[in-house]
Amino acid sequence: MYNPAAFREDRPEILHGLIRQARLALLVSNGAGGVPDVTHLPLTLDAGAGALIGHVARANPHWQALRGAGRAVAIFRGAEAYVSPNWYPAKAEHHRVVPTWNYEAVHAEGPVEIIEDSARLHAIVTRLTAEKEAAQPRPWAVADAPEAFVAGQLKGIVGLVLRIEALVGKRKMSQNRAAADRDGAAAGLAASEDPRDRDAAAAIRRVAEGA
Repeated sequence: MYNPAAFREDRPEILHGLIRQARLALLVSNGAGGVPDVTHLPLTLDAGAGALIGHVARANPHWQALRGAGRAVAIFRGAEAYVSPNWYPAKAEHHRVVPTWNYEAVHAEGPVEIIEDSARLHAIVTRLTAEKEAAQPRPWAVADAPEAFVAGQLKGIVGLVLRIEALVGKRKMSQNRAAADRDGAAAGLAASEDPRDRDAAAAIRRVAEGA
């Protein structure tokens, strides 16, 4: 990932927060014929173990390719939005402004372990389900389903554990602009009807405040 110093984010607590907020990840590894293998999947962060945990369908050939590739990169995206130069006060002064795109991203790289053991698979889906169900008024649990049914479902998946050896973060949130232009970008996005733009406005303000 191209990552100029102005946009680089190295604080583990910030990077972990972005991973947890990202919802869906991209898992990318070297594939055949010079084309990467890519899978969209939720991953849960075990910060204590320095690992990302998830699973894929057994029918997905990516997990078998991972045995050969050995390593992968998990990509997580945070807030992102188009920024119009019309929002910069500098436009009225000299017109030397151009559009850009603000975004947050985290890349986690490391070796991947393939999990086929039923007990470990059960632990993976139990943990992932508990995390995603936590916001529900009546959280569903794996234990709510019949054991035989769950056992059958586990036969159709393969677990993945990515041991994080490198964690790279980028928060391109108008840090390279003057404060007035940065504030103008945040105000322009905050006025949008699109909640994704409003999220980006909040991210600009967080980064400006050092959070």
